[in-house]
Amino acid sequence: MELPKTYNPEQTELPWYPSWEEKGYFKPKNGSGTSYSIVIPPPNVTGSLHMGHALNNTLQDLLIRQNRMAGARTLWVPGTDHGGIATQNVVEKLLRSEKKTRHELGREKFLERMWQWRREAGDTILMQLKRLGASLDWSRTRFTMDEVYSRSVRHAFVSLFDKGLIYRGPRMVNWCPRCHTALADIEVEHEEKAGKLWHIRYPLDKNHFVVVATTRPETMLGDTAVAVNPEDPRYKAYIGKKLRLPLMNREIPIVADTAVDASFGTGAVKVTPAHDPTDFEIGERHKLPQEVVINFVGKMTERAGAYAGMDRFDARKKIVEDLDAQGLLEKVEEYRLSAAVCYRCQTIIEPLISEQWFLKMGDMAARAAQATRDGRVKIFPSSWEKPYLLWLENIRDWCISRQIWWGHRIPVYYCNTEKGRAFASEETPTKCPSCGSTDLKQDEDVLDTWFSSALWPLTVLGWPDETDDLKSFYPTSVLVTGHEILYLWVARMVVMGLEFRNDVPFRHVYIHGIVRDKQGKKMSKSLGNVIDPLGIMKQYGTDALRFSLAESSIPGRDMHLSNDSFLKARNFANKLWNASRFVLMNLDGHTPLAYQRVGEGVQLGLADRWILHALQETIEQVTAALAAYNPAEACRALYEFIWGSLCDWYVEISKVALTGSDAQARSVKQSLLVHLLSQSVALLHPVMPYETEELFQALRPFLQNPVDSLMIHPWPAADKARLDQPAAEKMALVKDVVTAIRTLRSESVIPPGIKINCSLLHLDSRAQEILNDPDVKAFIVSLARLEQLETRSEQKPSEYLFTVFGGGEIYIAAQGVIDKEKEKARLQKNKAQLEQMLARGRASLENKDFLERAPKEEVESRRVTLRETEKKLLSLDRNLEGLA
Repeated sequence: MELPKTYNPEQTELPWYPSWEEKGYFKPKNGSGTSYSIVIPPPNVTGSLHMGHALNNTLQDLLIRQNRMAGARTLWVPGTDHGGIATQNVVEKLLRSEKKTRHELGREKFLERMWQWRREAGDTILMQLKRLGASLDWSRTRFTMDEVYSRSVRHAFVSLFDKGLIYRGPRMVNWCPRCHTALADIEVEHEEKAGKLWHIRYPLDKNHFVVVATTRPETMLGDTAVAVNPEDPRYKAYIGKKLRLPLMNREIPIVADTAVDASFGTGAVKVTPAHDPTDFEIGERHKLPQEVVINFVGKMTERAGAYAGMDRFDARKKIVEDLDAQGLLEKVEEYRLSAAVCYRCQTIIEPLISEQWFLKMGDMAARAAQATRDGRVKIFPSSWEKPYLLWLENIRDWCISRQIWWGHRIPVYYCNTEKGRAFASEETPTKCPSCGSTDLKQDEDVLDTWFSSALWPLTVLGWPDETDDLKSFYPTSVLVTGHEILYLWVARMVVMGLEFRNDVPFRHVYIHGIVRDKQGKKMSKSLGNVIDPLGIMKQYGTDALRFSLAESSIPGRDMHLSNDSFLKARNFANKLWNASRFVLMNLDGHTPLAYQRVGEGVQLGLADRWILHALQETIEQVTAALAAYNPAEACRALYEFIWGSLCDWYVEISKVALTGSDAQARSVKQSLLVHLLSQSVALLHPVMPYETEELFQALRPFLQNPVDSLMIHPWPAADKARLDQPAAEKMALVKDVVTAIRTLRSESVIPPGIKINCSLLHLDSRAQEILNDPDVKAFIVSLARLEQLETRSEQKPSEYLFTVFGGGEIYIAAQGVIDKEKEKARLQKNKAQLEQMLARGRASLENKDFLERAPKEEVESRRVTLRETEKKLLSLDRNLEGLA
């Protein structure tokens, strides 16, 4: 099979995915081997593939493919999440364009419209994951509101309800006036905003005031007290006295509470129990009334007096004006505040008291925390373990009810005959289990999306039934996710797994970073810095996208991406393609050999022993890096071996034997190159599946008993018998010398066709020992295009060019090789530039202000640059001396 001259990613990639899927490679193989399983973090049905999805799924696919090749029974389960609030918002927006509302349609008709949208658009992202090469078992695809999933959610809820872990009651919740629903604490995002701090006078009597500072003056209408710290000497005499609430003309007490921070504002804080979580708790302790002055749509209530019916922010402006007019506004300060906003629509949250359903988290969270402390759930990198445990240790009960229609309706029913007696049922009841009445009504709320998502590893494997998948693949091996849902989702899955299966849902949690642009900014449409993965796949190829993402995924760090990242990966793909094409064009007459027989019966040369050694090291490095969830290290090792060692050096070295007349030497090189390429594409396959499969298929005729696909190729195993450290050390010196000579030739513009004489002087003992090997000298002569290489004499040429390498000095005979005067002019020009750099560098390091104010890293960087400049100047002087 002859490869096309130019690598075309799109033509190469498109045929392979349907072929793999058709042959069933994505399904776990039969047998009793080790199980390895991953469940996909289910994207919302509203989603389209973005760079975060591309990263997350590339990393999962990398692990799945590598473990599949290593012989494990691998299962990667796909699916989508119904995305309650987000998805309902999408369809409501469509209705608004039709001048309709969900309330006009009614619940039943609205849900019909939701399901219609789901059928038409809900699988878009799954199709895009196929383009990414994600080798998911599509026969097991789940949706968090399909019937199988809905049954498991009802079962979980009823079980928790019957245990007394789910309860309903009036509590302070985070309320989104835009989405008209309660949100859990971790569904609230905090944005730094420019605000104000208003200092308001609360009259104590005709001549005295207590000044209160607030960022939300509209809530003062609902104040039922002013609180001070009991140890604050400024207010001890006022505790227990009454103040008059401005604008509302009612008396409120001054209470003492340790929750008050005496250093904030004036040390006196307004207490609005119905509109602030801390105030709610103060109100509970002091039995204060709750005045609700803002309603669930963000408007002022009748209890707000003259401001009733106004939008909360319009009311704020009017209240401030009125306070100022009455002389009660002491001052206004600019203030940076952390505003709580809805994680879905970014509307500012309103803390309100609402009747909601809650799940008791105390004991369940303690079990989850213990599972990490005792090593049953390990987090990679471990730096995320502390914040994870801290969150679990300080958790509040989870508000699990939402006031929307799209989602799992809470399976609680009320008996109207028994004055609203509530009971939970997995199936729709026909009568009250207590009195037999048929006058029943189901709760109107739906469950928080994250409640159903918390059951994901259980439900996708068949729970609550005792399925074969559950027995074989639970707990799953690893969860791959971003840190932004560590609490929203990861912790809750652990909680549910321990509750319902008495085991953790996964053994490892691999936390990857966030994809940012090259300036380090998070990608967003508003900033215009979003990189579309589908566009990158079309422009550079899917494999290039995957390699870029994996190579950038350093544990514990966010990644910075730009077109340079993808260009580097595309060039890497081209390099491998071109080297493979050259090898395949030179395999005429090659007889397939088993790996053990490569080089059998002949003495392998230095380069052969070195490249086999380098391959074994690469196998070990890549395997260890993937086991440690360090794809960046795995990609670095692959890049250095494939591009640096194999393509740039060994293939070049092999050209003489491949095109020469020595049949045995040609045969050995062919065998080695086929082996090296087949092992390289196998190692690279999890990262770049498409190109490697194409190359493997081209190599199959030259392999002994090859498998049908790289998908099922055995993962390469390092052969310690092929390790050869002496050969590696000798070849390192060869590369060092040759690279130095090639660089000097290039800088001095010595044409490639001219062979030169070279002397290596002042060699250290190690270099002298290695250069005693005739093979080493022969390689240097050949690769550096030398006429002669002198290593024993210490005599310099009469005219020379100079450079250094790791073991000594290099002198190239310059007479008759270069234009002497032109070269001297070039060197003098470079010297002048370096001297200017040296002067600037020394000046900055002699500047006391710079040394005191600059970061230590910057100072050290300047020192390193200075030392390098000094070395370059010395080398230039030696070259000028040689041409004098």
